[in-house]
Amino acid sequence: MNRIYNIFLILFLTACSKDQTNRNPYLQEIGFRYDINLNLPLYSTLTNPGSAIYIPNQAVGTRGVFVMNTGFSQYRAFEGSCPNHAPSNCSTMILDGQNAVCPCDDYAYSLFTGQFLNRPNDGKRYYDMLEYRATANGNIIVISN
Repeated sequence: MNRIYNIFLILFLTACSKDQTNRNPYLQEIGFRYDINLNLPLYSTLTNPGSAIYIPNQAVGTRGVFVMNTGFSQYRAFEGSCPNHAPSNCSTMILDGQNAVCPCDDYAYSLFTGQFLNRPNDGKRYYDMLEYRATANGNIIVISN
């Protein structure tokens, strides 16, 4: 009986994941909730699949948020501050079509996935965009963290 217990204990301990969450050291993950009404002219662009907007509101994330309509009533929301710099005068990214670009060094990120598009191959650690929860309910999109 003791032998069976030891086998299960070993299996349990080896099955545990050793991966740790890779938190971004440049960005704080602050709690917030922001509602977007697609009936308002300011946000009506988001009714079209493939369209994106930047919301520079101080109450949303660290430096605002990018919201993207990825199609089929699905939305993605990402932090407006470059994930590879501490917040500074140049770290607020700029909307460029379906990408966000960091003016500090022209790093580009996809608003479909949040992925770093032109990652340097220099062996350093780089981060993709910080994503927030985006849920659609009728004509209201709720962005939260």
